Amino acid sequence: MTKLPAIFAFAISAITAPVFAQQDFSKIEIKAEQLAPGVAVLFGAGGNIGVSYGEDGTILIDDQYAPMTAKIQAAVSGLGAAPVKYLVNTHWHGDHSGGNENLGKAGAVIMAHDNVRVRMASDQKTTFGEVKASPKVALPVITYADGLKLHLNGEEVRVIHMPAAHTDGDSIIHWTKSNIIHMGDLFFFRATYPFVDGGSGGNVRGVVAAADKALALADDKTKIIPGHGAVATKADLLVYRNMVAEIIAKVEAGIKAGKSLDAIKAERPADGYGVNPSGFITADRFVETVYNMVKS
Repeated sequence: MTKLPAIFAFAISAITAPVFAQQDFSKIEIKAEQLAPGVAVLFGAGGNIGVSYGEDGTILIDDQYAPMTAKIQAAVSGLGAAPVKYLVNTHWHGDHSGGNENLGKAGAVIMAHDNVRVRMASDQKTTFGEVKASPKVALPVITYADGLKLHLNGEEVRVIHMPAAHTDGDSIIHWTKSNIIHMGDLFFFRATYPFVDGGSGGNVRGVVAAADKALALADDKTKIIPGHGAVATKADLLVYRNMVAEIIAKVEAGIKAGKSLDAIKAERPADGYGVNPSGFITADRFVETVYNMVKS
């Protein structure tokens, strides 16, 4: 099992302002991993960041938290890349979009699914507390329903919306030439059981469908950037997809047999998949999420 930095378990939970305010980012370092010429991933606090850079400018996929912006900009410069020109948010959660205001003020053009702008532009009530609306400069200025294509830095970068999965505004990003896919929080690689945000329109069946879509785009050489966790492979994503599908099937079977949630939990349907047991979403919590979403 991949050993994760201690900050991860806390960082992933800091989706909302009340939790975010408790974090100390001063000692967190940004680490870069080169994936292909002109494409890298940055690890820090919050969601993994994709970076595409070259003659047409620098594209950032997600931007973690506002206090991390200067460190992220320094890491981008360390890659030999120009300042961020374009920013794509994979979804609205603050550990993936918290730097929007800073980067928007610095001139970045922000893009995301329609629902990301809708949620960021208004107050949101979540399981973890209330999230206040973002200022105008932090909002996506280019939005889309199904997706878009960016023809930059010598390749076609496809941004593809995945309906009702982690949230209702998720997108994956596919570098077609470099053979890299950024999954956002549609994929947590061994870090935690899936977080499916029902309050933001998420659905467990959509997580399986999103994985199927990405698997259809991938081959055995594809590098897959998860929302959290180390860079993965198609085989890793397939294991994740099957885990989610199998847990759904087990919970559904229990419901059809007339079993209560507690009885289903007692059968430990999510055990044995190699997921970090101390992750943000525990096995029991994920089973409860699945139960509540499929029982009707």
